[in-house]
Amino acid sequence: MSEKPVPDITPNNREFFEGCAQGELRIRLCHNCGARFRFAHGWCPQCWSSDIGWEVASGRGSITHVTVVYQPPLPAFEPQLPYALVLVELDDGVRMMGNVIGCDPESVRIGLPVEVFYEPRGEVMIPQFRPAGDGSATRRE
Repeated sequence: MSEKPVPDITPNNREFFEGCAQGELRIRLCHNCGARFRFAHGWCPQCWSSDIGWEVASGRGSITHVTVVYQPPLPAFEPQLPYALVLVELDDGVRMMGNVIGCDPESVRIGLPVEVFYEPRGEVMIPQFRPAGDGSATRRE
């Protein structure tokens, strides 16, 4: 069985993954216009300023898009099948993709409140999501 892939750590994403290792979901913040965005940019996508920093996000949000995956992209994902792949709108205004784990993937719906947790992959912690609070998704046994 192969292992799940681990992202390459680059100067653009190092701070993000260091935060994940500490249990912090870090997002970029533009000091010029106040925009918040993902780590993928070295400049603000709103005003193009390079005066950007980091802040810790709440880690809470709601699902805006969902699909249930039945065919693994790699053999390492086969034991998780089926799983819900989602796009989450964080309460902080940033969208990010992840999996919803800890519930029946067929019960995951748009609008479901979720919270981040971290999946260890080698030396890296990967942000994933689970239903927040009591959630309205059915727990997976």
